[in-house]
Amino acid sequence: MAARSAFRMLRRVLKSSARGCSSGAPVTQPRPGEPSRPAREGLSMRLQFLQEHAAPFSAFLTDSFGRQHSYLRISLTEKCNLRCRYCMPEEGVSLTPKADLLTTQEILTLARLFVKEGVDKIRLTGGEPLIRPDVVDIVAQLHRLEGLRTIGVTTNGINLARLLPQLQQAGLNAVNISLDTLVPAKFEFIVRRKGFHKVMEGIHRAIELGYKPVKVNCVVMRGLNEDELLDFVALTEALPLDVRFIEYMPFDGNKWNFRKMVSYKEMLDTIRQQWPGLEKLPEEDSSTAKAFKIPGFQGQISFITSMSEHFCGTCNRLRITADGNLKVCLFGNSEVSLRDHLRGGASEEELLRIIGAAVGRKKRQHAGMFNIAQMKNRPMILIELFLVLQDSPPASWSTFSRDPLCVWNLSARENLSGQMTTLQKRLRIPMALPLSQQCLGSSSPQRCYSCYPNSNIHSKCLSIGSQDPAVPSGPGPTSTQLTHVDSEGRAAMVDVGGKPDTERVAVASALVLLGPVAFKLVQQNQLKKGDALAVAQLAGVQAAKLTSQLIPLCHHVALSHVQLHLELDSPRNAVLIQASCRARGPTGVEMEALTSAAVAALTLYDMCKAVSRDIVVAEVKLLSKTGGQRGDFHRA
Repeated sequence: MAARSAFRMLRRVLKSSARGCSSGAPVTQPRPGEPSRPAREGLSMRLQFLQEHAAPFSAFLTDSFGRQHSYLRISLTEKCNLRCRYCMPEEGVSLTPKADLLTTQEILTLARLFVKEGVDKIRLTGGEPLIRPDVVDIVAQLHRLEGLRTIGVTTNGINLARLLPQLQQAGLNAVNISLDTLVPAKFEFIVRRKGFHKVMEGIHRAIELGYKPVKVNCVVMRGLNEDELLDFVALTEALPLDVRFIEYMPFDGNKWNFRKMVSYKEMLDTIRQQWPGLEKLPEEDSSTAKAFKIPGFQGQISFITSMSEHFCGTCNRLRITADGNLKVCLFGNSEVSLRDHLRGGASEEELLRIIGAAVGRKKRQHAGMFNIAQMKNRPMILIELFLVLQDSPPASWSTFSRDPLCVWNLSARENLSGQMTTLQKRLRIPMALPLSQQCLGSSSPQRCYSCYPNSNIHSKCLSIGSQDPAVPSGPGPTSTQLTHVDSEGRAAMVDVGGKPDTERVAVASALVLLGPVAFKLVQQNQLKKGDALAVAQLAGVQAAKLTSQLIPLCHHVALSHVQLHLELDSPRNAVLIQASCRARGPTGVEMEALTSAAVAALTLYDMCKAVSRDIVVAEVKLLSKTGGQRGDFHRA
């Protein structure tokens, strides 16, 4: 305690230095963006002193994995002046009664407690924080807290140009602005309000006032804005922006679908095709972003990879919701009410024990995107303003027609209102894969889905017209006796203990004849049960892993890889399924491949049976298998 008291006293001595940080502009400056030399020198001396004489970090804010939580995000309100499809569930959200929200004094009390224990960065979020009437006063009060180096805000930008000069004077030194599109019409569709030009005005005002970099948050979602990646990057050529591309994340009510998520590596590959000289920048400690810069450009780009490459191991963030709950993980559903304890008269020591217990329970990492999608958690607007997609708008905003590989096509004669209504009801964008029209066998609209990393799958693997007989290949003959019965005809499991481990691969297929009505609904992704192709794909993967539990005499196989590919066959109103399994072991994986294809087919039947019972599951067959004593097999 003595060391901490001395540390605070020395910080008071240094209080006269200009306040600022590396992520924003100093408050006092002779002209925008360029602080005076004495201010820069004073700031440098102050930061150096704080680094060299830092007190031991609070045990209350250190979790069981040694992560020190020095960054606090505070939601000032649940309300917002936009109605974004990506943030607010379709049915809306129930707002907390005003009496149950944190008061200004409670916000400052909690902020003071956290800063006293080592938090040196606070970001104000919402809802939309800039609609809170006393936001400037809150920033000014936070600015007085000793040890707080950075005060930031994440905003939709609508009110930013008007308020930023006051906020900067009050002490705000970091700005993040949410913007998912550079197309005004698309912006209006997404947020259900006008305001694109206000947001752009806010970005330019931040630049004029010397904030460097101005961070622009863009959640990239397939079928919505992935076609604007290069346009966003181009902004950094002449402007000191840090455009941060964020992987689409699941939250309660936002109808997350992993096929809408564009991964960091996919985005990076797209950008590198245009700018091969893209350079990786060093990562800061506890940074959530992977930063890159194009030589000669003023700004930079970053990727926040919460889903594909999580950064839980260096997480230093805590969150307080507008109703006073502490969340130690954005994706966790456990919360503790600091408001109730505060209003119940808890002392500072008691509050610290409660906070310390919550931080101590923080897990090593989040549950993964598929598990998160099944968890009950707040909608994002009730945590803080972040960007997650509910429904996808048109991928092309210059015209509402699509190429033959996509799932909808609107007449040019429809008026805009009718088109937008139709889109809201019908649009479900699948992952577009570069399959040829010859492979699909029709020029009509098609849907397909594959979990293959390389989707350029040759059509021969599921030849529509192939009825050729099986042709075994390889040196090993087939057996003339059943191997799963003993000498007395009783069922028996084959002993594979003496067999050598070899690489085993098997591919199987199935055909589901849906009929015209069910096929059209699957093609347009309009089934009430959901996305039939995606569900069938997941069912097939799961079935392959559970084969030994479904087929009594099958050995359990540790599969190293399972792949499912589903493809629409318009002429026959059918879905072609191909399953591939791989493992290294003493026994083959053809049963795993066959089970995978069969269960995927049965799942399609289940998804479509409410529409039609005239569905036929057919042609479940082994296409090929390699490895093992009996040699390889390939169906011609």
